[in-house]
Amino acid sequence: MGVLKRYGEYLPVTEKTPAVNLEEGSTPLVRLGRIGSDLGIELWGKLEGCNPTGSFKDRGMVLAVAKALEDGAKAFVCASTGNTSASAAAYAARVGAPCYVLLPSGKVAMGKLAQSLMYGAKVIAVDGNFDRTLEMAREASAKYGFAIVNSINPYRLISQRTGAWEICESLGDAPDMHAIPVGNAGNISAYWAGYREFHKRGRSKKLPRMMGFQAEGASPLVTGKECPNPETVATAIRIGNPVSANLAREAARESGGEFNSVTDAEILDAQRVLASKCGIFAEPASCAPLAGLIKLKRSGRLPEGSKVVMVLTGNGLKDPDTALSQVEKPVSIGGTMEDLIEAIRL
Repeated sequence: MGVLKRYGEYLPVTEKTPAVNLEEGSTPLVRLGRIGSDLGIELWGKLEGCNPTGSFKDRGMVLAVAKALEDGAKAFVCASTGNTSASAAAYAARVGAPCYVLLPSGKVAMGKLAQSLMYGAKVIAVDGNFDRTLEMAREASAKYGFAIVNSINPYRLISQRTGAWEICESLGDAPDMHAIPVGNAGNISAYWAGYREFHKRGRSKKLPRMMGFQAEGASPLVTGKECPNPETVATAIRIGNPVSANLAREAARESGGEFNSVTDAEILDAQRVLASKCGIFAEPASCAPLAGLIKLKRSGRLPEGSKVVMVLTGNGLKDPDTALSQVEKPVSIGGTMEDLIEAIRL
């Protein structure tokens, strides 16, 4: 039914708020039994790739767009490493408004770029990293009066809390640990706010430890230093100066959680493990938490028997080129059964 309708009583929705809806939210929470058994935990995956544009961004974008329309906005602008642009473009198309997307040139997965273009957004490739594109998006917003729909828009994070509420409703309580990839760092704080609100309302009995995972080449929250030239195969978290860094640090500190980094090799290995053992294809950034949990297990820092929810933030089809570069290529054969039998033997 869409998050505005499902959770309207908990969100800043008024009679004047347009009923924007792409049926976002209500994504599956799937038990990942085989991997959980290997790790000695009860592991669940929140499949945010099942949202309309294939990522968690839709949860926040729907409220950001609705409230902007309520305030009279006529056009939208965002900076993006891919998923935000796809979501902003889709919701702008839904409401019939122009959308301007600023992307770091050559740093966005083709699947995400294709989405933005198909939704009809004006896509502008900037010679610079994400941090520079965000600066320019802010300037464009101020100059032209566009509504900026990055996570600096407060409604984005308010609405992303709905993911935590769905988890609590599905499990009957909050998990012991919440594992999540961290790029611009808004989502970890949004989930923490969501858990805290449900706990305050008596709808859950406990609060989870918030565990954030970054790619080693873009890990400012782990190192404590800005990363002016972030690099990682996980394009969705290739961000060196997170806008919501302070909120993320608060979430980790208040929950007793922490931040850890993983290498690109560990991320890609986790992506293969998730797909081959559980039948779930998630984009590289989504697999940083699994890589991190595996790393914690190897170092003896993953509590046995813990109930852990891992947010799989985006669908693997967002970045098929990276996946294809890591797997065995198809076998070509002739058109006879003998050829097939030989291939099967191989």
